[in-house]
Amino acid sequence: MALATLVMLQLFVVAAGVHLLASDELVERKPVPVASPEPPPVPVITAGPVLAAGGNGPLPTKGTLTTRLAEALGDPALGESVGAAVVDAETGTSLFASGADTGITPASTTKIVTAVAALASLGPDTRLSTRVLRGSSQSSIILVGGGDPTLTANRIDPSVYPRPASLATLAMRTAKALKAAGITKVTVAYDDSLYTGPRTAATWKPGYVPEGSVAPVTALMTDSGKVAPGSRQRVSDPSRSACAAFVSQLKKYGLKVANTTARRTRAITNAEEIARVESAPVYALVERALTLSDNDLSEALARHVALKEGRPASFDGGAAAVRAVLTRLKAADGVTVFDGSGLSPKNRIAPAALARLVAVAASPANPHLHPAISGMPVAGFTGTLGHRFGKSDSAYGLVRAKTGTLDGVSTLAGVTTTKDGRLVAFAFMADDVPPGWGRAEAALDRLAAAVAVAG
Repeated sequence: MALATLVMLQLFVVAAGVHLLASDELVERKPVPVASPEPPPVPVITAGPVLAAGGNGPLPTKGTLTTRLAEALGDPALGESVGAAVVDAETGTSLFASGADTGITPASTTKIVTAVAALASLGPDTRLSTRVLRGSSQSSIILVGGGDPTLTANRIDPSVYPRPASLATLAMRTAKALKAAGITKVTVAYDDSLYTGPRTAATWKPGYVPEGSVAPVTALMTDSGKVAPGSRQRVSDPSRSACAAFVSQLKKYGLKVANTTARRTRAITNAEEIARVESAPVYALVERALTLSDNDLSEALARHVALKEGRPASFDGGAAAVRAVLTRLKAADGVTVFDGSGLSPKNRIAPAALARLVAVAASPANPHLHPAISGMPVAGFTGTLGHRFGKSDSAYGLVRAKTGTLDGVSTLAGVTTTKDGRLVAFAFMADDVPPGWGRAEAALDRLAAAVAVAG
């Protein structure tokens, strides 16, 4: 029953999420924090227990597990660079290791690292704010990006999870406040200075943005920088496009905008706030990022970790801040990352380190980290595992894991409950995969299934 409940919870979390796949003023200032520290206006309930009740059955027999996994690891579809680790979620005891301490390109399983760091540093209930501040005059306003890539310029489907902040709502609140003050005509500028450094990582391949894998990373964007709902194509300047959409919404709510082109600026410290909207809480953002393997959201979360940890909100700052958080969790050894999404082919994570981190997130001692587990796709049901593990597979519905795929890279890391009811964490990683990555995925699935049936 507990396992069925766990699966149904994930079905609800992501069925809606998959449906989502469905200046004229220039004043120096220090960046204004946008991760709202104050309580939200409505009660927020953090993600509750996500693990099967108990999970403390007998440990699987090492000999049997080793035999099954060693055979499966020999699949030529995985290539010559393969690592694997299985650890007991409760004690961290190693149950199986093969090449487990060698750094391997993790691809999108890097998002587990980002997710855990975000939950540990920001806290699960923190929200990201997009605000409108007063400019240098009563009739000038500045749209200030708070690093929320889920902010939407489109109509919100009430069934979508997590519910995104709405640009239309922000425009409505802005217009209402200004009209109440007798202001009906404004000039508009935008401030996206919360993030620093380049908008694409030096370690990324140049094709990632053109092919639609990710948008240029900015602190102000709507709908992950996509040109239209359901499109993979990204706009070249997400900040400018978001501001243009905001101006259009202001006009719908009866405000006249004096300038035809909004310019980038910096809001002054302690500028008057006119209106704001807030994202879903971090725990829900983490669930979305993991289930949908959302690159834009993962990069945003890494930058907010950087801000929280007193680092620049850049690729380098995010990587350093994430490592600092993992160090506090005693989980930094074997983890080297250059971005938050896993698009960088230079990232390296040892399978043993990744499996240990999953175990840390799953531990009953760390309830604030549990959304990193509840956000993982469920085998055969949701997210990037929805098309994997057929109904006849022994791991169908039992494996909860994050996938990772780049050219020549295929990885899988997560948790499962063994045949005798023991919760275990695993990481299976290959970064010299021969052409035909679908075969490597199937090989990784067989490894996960071998753990699920272990007794």
